Amino acid sequence: MVERSGPPQEPGKEDKPKPWRAEGLPGTPGGKPKINWWRFVLTLLVVYAAFFFISSFFDDGKVEKISYTQFVAQVTAKNVKDVNAQGYSITGELKAAAQDPDSNNKSYTTFSTEIPVFVDNVQLMQQLSASGVDLTAEEINTGSRGILVNLLLSLLPIAILAGLWIWIMRRGASMMGGGGLGGLGKSKAAKPVEQAKVRVNFEDVAGIDEVENELVEIVDYLKEPGKYRRLGAKLPKGVLLAGPPGTGKTLLARAVAGEANVPFFSASASEFIEMIVGVGASRVRDLFEEARKVAPSIVFIDEIDAIGRARGGAGGIGGHDEREQTLNQILTEMDGFSGAEGTIVIGATNRPEVLDPALLRPGRFDRTVMVAPPDAKGRVAILEVHTRSVPLDGDVSLDQLAKTSPGMTGADLANLVNEAALLAAKRGKEKVSMADFADALEKLQLGTARSIIMPEEERTRTAYHEAGHALLGMLQPGADPVRKISIIPRGRALGVTLSTPDTDRYAYDYNYLRGRIIGALGGMAAEQVIYDVITTGAENDLEQVTMIARGMVGRWGMSEKIGPLTILSNDGSPPQAAPATLAAVDEEVRRIVDECYEAAVRLLSDNRDKLEAIVAALLEKETLDESEAYAAANLTRS
Repeated sequence: MVERSGPPQEPGKEDKPKPWRAEGLPGTPGGKPKINWWRFVLTLLVVYAAFFFISSFFDDGKVEKISYTQFVAQVTAKNVKDVNAQGYSITGELKAAAQDPDSNNKSYTTFSTEIPVFVDNVQLMQQLSASGVDLTAEEINTGSRGILVNLLLSLLPIAILAGLWIWIMRRGASMMGGGGLGGLGKSKAAKPVEQAKVRVNFEDVAGIDEVENELVEIVDYLKEPGKYRRLGAKLPKGVLLAGPPGTGKTLLARAVAGEANVPFFSASASEFIEMIVGVGASRVRDLFEEARKVAPSIVFIDEIDAIGRARGGAGGIGGHDEREQTLNQILTEMDGFSGAEGTIVIGATNRPEVLDPALLRPGRFDRTVMVAPPDAKGRVAILEVHTRSVPLDGDVSLDQLAKTSPGMTGADLANLVNEAALLAAKRGKEKVSMADFADALEKLQLGTARSIIMPEEERTRTAYHEAGHALLGMLQPGADPVRKISIIPRGRALGVTLSTPDTDRYAYDYNYLRGRIIGALGGMAAEQVIYDVITTGAENDLEQVTMIARGMVGRWGMSEKIGPLTILSNDGSPPQAAPATLAAVDEEVRRIVDECYEAAVRLLSDNRDKLEAIVAALLEKETLDESEAYAAANLTRS
């Protein structure tokens, strides 16, 4: 499964994290809502004019600032009607309009002035009294601010608190990816994303044609719903995509939306969960409400097992209750679809076996589509897509790469191409060669080489360990061919032996699994044969051996004593079996491993000359490829 990368996003324009993401919403071709700027500016002007008109009613009129000399002249002319004194400040009104020579003979009737401190107040009082002026006075520390000013000052504390609350809510939303304080409130509506950056279709998908065919019917229904409604057919309410990580479940859902040209809402199930009970259910309601508004549409919930696990057992608190409430809300919302809205839910999970049965029943997730890793043909198609923009050398064979990479998903192959391109660029090449791909594949499968110097004794012991793995793999009939042996430390291992099948395998029989156990015990058996000691280097080998043997006995019915029963679960839950049965399982596991270990020691002892030959070649070259390994052992591939 692959996806073409879109154009890079401009700096500073990254979308803030949200409880869900959306693409292809109605609006402009890119999905952005269109803003009418003329209407926006006109609205601002109307609001400003209304505010100016209302405030004019609370205006006390124009007050002219005049000199004290002019004030005395107006008092002498008996043109002053009344005055109001507050300390040395005087405001008043004239009986008739006068001209202010200091302001270009501006006419005024209301005035204000200041009394100089050296003026005789008694004489001024006598002049005012003689002129018949109505005199009032106020305390210095009081005064009228006007109705509008008082109203604004009374609302100021509330406005400050409201602004602080809004700032906290927005800051919490940007930090936590949700609406409300710390992301706990109502989720914000999904923000449209530019169509050119996110829209994909089935042309961008490769390697899983059979899965595409399962989804073509949904695309056709979303495009032409009338054709199905005439026959009474209803759109499936939900489709569950199940498969390992990296197989492209998210890309498939987006391709369905892009192919049908409908809005696409995507979210991870874990983003709905909060410690506050009820928030997840609220977010689910918001998401489905937004999807219904723009139906037909697609709602994609990734990793749905985070909230869709089977209910039951002892009641919980906190996150457990919140998970169940969120699951119940999803079930309710999916029941609310009549099939005519054109809204479909697509879920993705790596573990469909742990989902609640209520989620998988018809009417909820009507279909379960398995998205498996691609086969050899599919890997070739995926590599072709990922290498479109990569200049390749003439020796590069995508068919050969596909054969040597069984089990790799689309994400793994994309990483392989990228690693090869990085290596080629680091080496100063103009094109990526087959050697770059081989080194990149070795790095991904075996790990990055460590530059440490091992003592010669440790180096020799590591060579015997890896040679034991390789030789037993060569001697076992039907075993996977040995591709590479190395005693160069990589990752946590001091050496690595790589064996992969020629073709993809989907089922394994008893003899093959028994051979896998013998091969995994080859390193430990070689140290036993040569040095008669057991070291810690076999830790990872023993983990693999135990896992395979327990699966043979407790899951796959490959033990005559236990029979065709499933005792051990695949999801790690406690086994539901009697203690005697579990003890019998352990006995059978030990029997199989002991028999395989004895076989490994016997085979290595009988073929010690071949073991020594592989060790000598390893100590000389440190790394042997497939042909060199078989040549050193003087064996041919069966």
